[in-house]
Amino acid sequence: MKRRNFISMSAAGMAALSVLPAGLTASSIAPSKVRLGGPVFEKYTSPEEWIAALRKLVYRAAYCPVSVGADSATIKAYQAAAAKNDIVIAEVGAWSNPIDPDQEKAKNAIQKCVDSLALADEIGANCCVNVSGSKNPKHWAGPHKDNLTDATFDLIVETTRKIIDAVKPTHTFYTLEAMPWAYPDSANSYLKLIKAIDRKQFGVHLDPMNLITSPQIYYGNGEMIRDCFRKLGPQIRSCHAKDITLREDNAVPQLDEILAGKGNLDYSAFLTELAKLKDVPMMMEHLNTAEEYVQAAKYIRSVGKMVNVEV
Repeated sequence: MKRRNFISMSAAGMAALSVLPAGLTASSIAPSKVRLGGPVFEKYTSPEEWIAALRKLVYRAAYCPVSVGADSATIKAYQAAAAKNDIVIAEVGAWSNPIDPDQEKAKNAIQKCVDSLALADEIGANCCVNVSGSKNPKHWAGPHKDNLTDATFDLIVETTRKIIDAVKPTHTFYTLEAMPWAYPDSANSYLKLIKAIDRKQFGVHLDPMNLITSPQIYYGNGEMIRDCFRKLGPQIRSCHAKDITLREDNAVPQLDEILAGKGNLDYSAFLTELAKLKDVPMMMEHLNTAEEYVQAAKYIRSVGKMVNVEV
């Protein structure tokens, strides 16, 4: 916990206490709740084993437990187990490049997105998530000079509509994770995409770390997070939890992804805003070991206690 964040939260807590009705204390206020989840490293071969692994980790949200191509009986079994045990299946990843400059690769990527969205709808996941893609011929999600152009924006709109219209989901949503060098690259560009795509089942996947693109946003990321929730809150279906640090020994600003609690992401703002939404999970990702996920979860839960959010 950063010292300045602790001081800020302590001051806010004292201010709240000063206006509580007589006889009511902060500890007597029921906490808000956020569903935390992450990958399951323990092997499982049945819904029961999957649920047992989630319980050990104290997760109330999970990544999709089956892959594209699973039979309907298996999908229904995991869906039923999740519902019975109060687990939200947060997302199905469709990681691919549907706007690849290679037309054959783009076609295959679009099909992967269609299949993943269909799985998300059948298993009852909150969303199917992908990036919008890239014009970079060497890296499916890499930077390229043509990514942030009007022509690419229009292609993203066309491609996203094609994916959603092919499945016509009734429960889940197709979402695009923001990237620093591809649309959506801000809350405002996400709003623009929502309007242009014009599909009820298009939603928002929020990864605040991916929107930190400068020292100014880095040091003020709490306000950036609050702005995202103000503008996109009703459309948010799932979130990713990571952390970020700014190197201090470099002449050129360099932002690096890091274990939650080791960086500067304002988790007090993140958890407070997320707790206002119902059953929108916070999913940890990009760590190397089960132990690192335990450490990250411990930190996130400790911040939750500070802001009266049960994680």
